[in-house]
Amino acid sequence: MKKNGQLAAGRRETGVPTASYHPMAGRPPGLDVLDLPGLAARATEHELPLTVPVRPAFHLIVALRSGRLACSVDFTSYELEAGDWLWVWPGQVLHFPDGPGAGDATVLVFPAGFPRSATNDLIRDAEHTLNRLITPDAVRQTALLRVLDALLEEHADLSGLGLEAYVETLRDLLSVILIRLVHLIDPRQRTSPGSGEPFHRFRQAVEEDFARTHRVEDYAARLGYSSRTLTRATRAALGCGAKRYIDDRVLLEAKRLLVHSALPPATVGERVGFAYPTAFSAFFRQRTGMTPTEFRSLTKP
Repeated sequence: MKKNGQLAAGRRETGVPTASYHPMAGRPPGLDVLDLPGLAARATEHELPLTVPVRPAFHLIVALRSGRLACSVDFTSYELEAGDWLWVWPGQVLHFPDGPGAGDATVLVFPAGFPRSATNDLIRDAEHTLNRLITPDAVRQTALLRVLDALLEEHADLSGLGLEAYVETLRDLLSVILIRLVHLIDPRQRTSPGSGEPFHRFRQAVEEDFARTHRVEDYAARLGYSSRTLTRATRAALGCGAKRYIDDRVLLEAKRLLVHSALPPATVGERVGFAYPTAFSAFFRQRTGMTPTEFRSLTKP
């Protein structure tokens, strides 16, 4: 049902295009509820068809009710079956190689700022879990679909409530779904209070500056923590040290650019913070066992 693997896609000279959030015409911004043909139409409207790898600047959740759906998220390929839920976080590279297919699915699209702050905190704690494909058991699936159907009904009834009440109703129903999915992604959320503010600030700083510095000491100085504090916080959140976290982020971006662009490896290295091609090649080989050029050649269609 689920298969991991490398996927190649149509290359873009400068990298992976970003899909921005655009609310549906005639509706307040915050949450769009679509089916697969509707998602495909919206993507084509913005000149980014589903068959082109893109980096969404929003959350996207696919709940497949029947049929099958093939897609890839950051070099992992998935074959969704009925009952599967796929959650794509902002910034990941998403690709539907066969387009929307013939399956029946409900798709939720929302920017990071739409859920309530407490729900956002919970999402933030789950952001770096590896398993984004969720298959609830029968009891939880029934409960999730009940809330999803209520959300569909409320979303369609734009004139049934005042605008503020309408948006708050959607936000509340979405929060129930997100909280349930987060607990299914990482059951530790049931008992863990989260990894704390130091890691979340560090994570954001790495997102902003990983192409400029790979040193834990630089992030510690910027954030006002010691390097030891950042390492402890990262280990508590993810089970690895702060330096490993930075290197993983650099490696992910390098892979994205090698697979989804035609940039020379030396330019890719510059994009992710290496002044010299030899340093980038040594880093990449140490982490993957192959050179950037070898990695790219394995991803060609």
